[in-house]
Amino acid sequence: EDVDVPSRRVLITGATGLLGRAVFKEFNENNWNTVGCGYRRAQPRFEHVNLLDSIAVHDIIHDFQPHVIVHCAAERRPDVVEGQPDAASQLNVAASANLAKEAAGVGAFLIYISTDYVFDGTSPPYKETDVPNPLNLYGKTKLEGEKAVLENNEDTAVLRIPVLYGEVERLEESAVTVMFDKVQFSNKSANMDHWQQRFPTNVKDVAAVCRQLAEKRMLDPSIKGTFHWSGNEQMTKYEMACAIADAFNLPSSHLRPITDSPVVGALRPRNSQLDCSKLEMLGIGQRTPFRAGIRESLWPFLVDKRWRQTVFH
Repeated sequence: EDVDVPSRRVLITGATGLLGRAVFKEFNENNWNTVGCGYRRAQPRFEHVNLLDSIAVHDIIHDFQPHVIVHCAAERRPDVVEGQPDAASQLNVAASANLAKEAAGVGAFLIYISTDYVFDGTSPPYKETDVPNPLNLYGKTKLEGEKAVLENNEDTAVLRIPVLYGEVERLEESAVTVMFDKVQFSNKSANMDHWQQRFPTNVKDVAAVCRQLAEKRMLDPSIKGTFHWSGNEQMTKYEMACAIADAFNLPSSHLRPITDSPVVGALRPRNSQLDCSKLEMLGIGQRTPFRAGIRESLWPFLVDKRWRQTVFH
């Protein structure tokens, strides 16, 4: 018998990554014909596409004819960008510009994922109309990417989001989940940043926002331009680590708050809180409470599951 393939088509770049996997799942489970592409980890689930290969990008977009493209692929680690500026610029700027051109060619609505790091963190919360002033090269490349996609395709949405966490394949995939081992192994003290104010955001929530934005856009072509989405719980890394400990009934006395601004690595904004009222006024949004989201994300990585089994399950 015929399988009913949904008529709405969406293409997701970076579908193998932390955010991309969640976006793929969200569209796929909500009656969209969903194709994901990746690079290093693509096969067998996703199409293998090098976004720096303009012919490969052209081919997949023209073959699939997506209505919507969600561009999640990026080099998003600030310290890696500082060390590999050319490669980061190729992916974050040049590939994004080309993708926007190709999207325009088939009339696809592009959602370009950007970052709160386009702001310097001195006067939060930031509205979409506030003037960006990135402190590090990562923020600069993402801001250049924003400009490049909007220049090449005026029907683009730029979605700025902050630090992400969610169902990780390895703890290092997220700057939030990577702290779990320091929390779990309480036999030695661990220094935790208690200077930078963050708004940890669940990738499931960002995925829901992308889908809602896409579906609103199918009904209303005026949906475009820049948007902000973020969790609404303000926490330093130290506070996140304590919340993680609390969520799993673990001790937190070995965690040490460091209140000085960090001296190593790329510069970070002190508080780049995003004002999300523009999306909220459109009736778009979803927020998972941090403790619930982090418990779900980190449960598979809990070392001592035996007695905790009774606490949660």
